[in-house]
Amino acid sequence: MEVGKITIAGLGPGSKEHLTLGVVEAIKNHNNLYLRTEKHPTVDYLVKEGINYKSFDDVYNQHESFDEVYQHICQYLLREAADRDILYLVPGHPYVAEYTVDLLVNQVKEKNIEIDVIPAMSFLDVLLPIVGLDPVAGFKLLDALQLDHQEPDPLVANIITQMYDSYVASEVKLKLMEYYDYQQEVFVIRAAAVPQLERVERLPLYQLDRVDWVDYLTSLYIPRIDSNQKRFYNMNNLIDIMERLRHKDGCPWDIQQTHETLKPYLVEEAYEVLEAIDLEDDLLLEEELGDLLLQVVFHSQIAKERGAFNIKDVIRGICEKLVYRHPHVFLDVKVEDSEGALDSWEEQKRQEKHIKSHTESMISIPKELPALMRADKIQRKAAKVGFDWDNPQDVINKIHEELQELLEAQEKGNPVEIKEEGGDLLFAVVNLLRFYKVEPEDALRSTINKFLKRFSYIEDKAKKMEQKLENMSLAEMDLLWEESKKNNTIAPKC
Repeated sequence: MEVGKITIAGLGPGSKEHLTLGVVEAIKNHNNLYLRTEKHPTVDYLVKEGINYKSFDDVYNQHESFDEVYQHICQYLLREAADRDILYLVPGHPYVAEYTVDLLVNQVKEKNIEIDVIPAMSFLDVLLPIVGLDPVAGFKLLDALQLDHQEPDPLVANIITQMYDSYVASEVKLKLMEYYDYQQEVFVIRAAAVPQLERVERLPLYQLDRVDWVDYLTSLYIPRIDSNQKRFYNMNNLIDIMERLRHKDGCPWDIQQTHETLKPYLVEEAYEVLEAIDLEDDLLLEEELGDLLLQVVFHSQIAKERGAFNIKDVIRGICEKLVYRHPHVFLDVKVEDSEGALDSWEEQKRQEKHIKSHTESMISIPKELPALMRADKIQRKAAKVGFDWDNPQDVINKIHEELQELLEAQEKGNPVEIKEEGGDLLFAVVNLLRFYKVEPEDALRSTINKFLKRFSYIEDKAKKMEQKLENMSLAEMDLLWEESKKNNTIAPKC
């Protein structure tokens, strides 16, 4: 069976003068012409020349997303090309922001259909002279409809295409304000180099959604941020700053640090994040997360200097781990609830780390964790396989038993036995808190804070009474303690 051929050509940026001879010849020599859309200034030229074509504009009203529209167009063209040659015309250059072309190129291989792409001028060819940008200086091309997946880079110029209407412009503005100052100058450019249609306006970013003439021919240009302007930093900047600090001409203290010397700071920063969470202070949490992130970048830079790995390896590794351990998200594994998701995670982890027994799984819990937290995690793993108490009362009985054994060890005056029985008692208390769905670390931290607050109350009262705590009896201090409880003096969150 004879198979047809798909020729893809670009209509250029919009003016008929920008049509290439190759495209014009293709249009004249084909009988089966298809346009992705009639909404392009060059189409007027085709009409005047009496060229017949079919457009897919009606398809846009048949689907809820652009992806569905593009898939529809692609499948239609593949069916048409099954037994005849066709010419598919798209705005601009076929390989610049034209997703239907990407789909066709990837799918014709399966259909054994020949494909030919004729180059054309793109909107960039006419836009760059308007804004005075030499591409050698670097720029980033973004799709207004894909900014959730594409990241602007203020360190270079950014060009955003497919800003179809005022709604899209508003969404673009909100996204860009995560990277730029609200007064950042931007260029709104419609129908670049198209006579009678071209319009260029410079305005501050915050006014972008007030432009009422935005349409399907509109693009946005944002100049690179000058070094004297306010910087809106991103992850790349943090990596560069850390590399600069570790350079031979950088900070003497940063240069001296090693993985070992940084260990205390890593733990400290992690606990300061926990404190910010307990305080429910978003500004503090933002700051502390930054400090914690710095530790990750710091260690990664040291590892890079050793030739071990770098921050990109760290990011790649965690991405791979997240995908692998979430088959219920990225594959066809089904889970019913969060408990099922955790089971799935643990199973993937066992396979990944070649853990063959439940004991190995418990041993794999980091020994550096706080003892209460590690005990809780170990108990949870044991409970997963049925090694658990039936109800909280059984645990309470066990606590009484362990307390009695601790008292007996104390009577014997044996330090080793006291330590062992004290550990058993704490382990049993952790078990009870687990039944009550309370994190033991959180519970103890809250109690410590409560103690500090009430003790502070005692000391303040003593000062007002012109007394020193050292000279007060326990009974006197206990009265003030009870008074603090009545006054609802509780611990500050931390």
